[in-house]
Amino acid sequence: MTLTELKYIVAVARERHFGRAAEACFVSQPTLSVAVKKLEEELDVKIFERSSNEVTITALGEDIVRQAQSVLDQAAEIKEIAKRGKDPLAGVLTLGVIYTIGPYLLPDLVRQSIARTPQMPLMLQENFTVKLLEMLRTGEIDCAILAEPFPDTGLAIAPLYDEPFLAAVPSTHPLAQQESISTQQLKNETMLLLGAGHCFRDHVLEVCPEFARYASNAEGIRRSFEGSSLETIKHMVAAGMGVTLVPRLSVANDALQSPRRRRSDEPYIRYLPIVEPDGSAPPKRRVSLVWRRSFTRYEAIAALRNAIHACKLLGVERLN
Repeated sequence: MTLTELKYIVAVARERHFGRAAEACFVSQPTLSVAVKKLEEELDVKIFERSSNEVTITALGEDIVRQAQSVLDQAAEIKEIAKRGKDPLAGVLTLGVIYTIGPYLLPDLVRQSIARTPQMPLMLQENFTVKLLEMLRTGEIDCAILAEPFPDTGLAIAPLYDEPFLAAVPSTHPLAQQESISTQQLKNETMLLLGAGHCFRDHVLEVCPEFARYASNAEGIRRSFEGSSLETIKHMVAAGMGVTLVPRLSVANDALQSPRRRRSDEPYIRYLPIVEPDGSAPPKRRVSLVWRRSFTRYEAIAALRNAIHACKLLGVERLN
């Protein structure tokens, strides 16, 4: 049994035709047919049923073809491992990102990555923190950009930046006339929250814990509403439904100016920095890059981190 023979039976199963399978494998039809027949004789099973009009796969043949594809995939991975040994930056890097970071970091990050390491394309996966941690453990992704805290799973962690929160209020709201706002002033407002599963929801409830009880009972209909994404929440703020907190990178610089001076496409929202009367630190989140300790492409992780640090990241505190 050879990898070539496995390649042939996978091609026949895909094409359902010996001639087309031979063309796809760049060999003559007799060569392919003889190799398939030889494999069937070696295994002493019939993989394909042949007729003048079509080729069908036997029930046992389905299992054999499926396993053949798995073997071919693993063989290809061996070549990739060897290639990465010569150049750790060569090959795809699979990166997971949580929903409240992806839309605001990835456009610049992808540009930086292409410019710096074009031989290392990023395969992107956007999901919840819990799901991304599971995908890291199973090897479905190589690394992830997450907001702390998250469960300690023995991962390697490299802090990237601390990102402050801003309050978003309708431009017609009395609070919109202020230059800053305190968390105390938010407590009597209708708070707009992300749905369950978003870690940023938990961050907002940390800042305003009194909304935790409203978010889980009928009284919450009057005091809090939920949205599926930050952008949906912003639209709800613009419509006058309530107020919310947003991470700094989700807000364009122009939108931070007073409504009279800015040219933003968000004229119905006023973003305010949070300043506490007692001088305590404003709320923020720490964003980190995490990966399995067994992941051997250290240079790829370093290159990704450098690309992230090369992004503009305006308004956040970078961490070395």
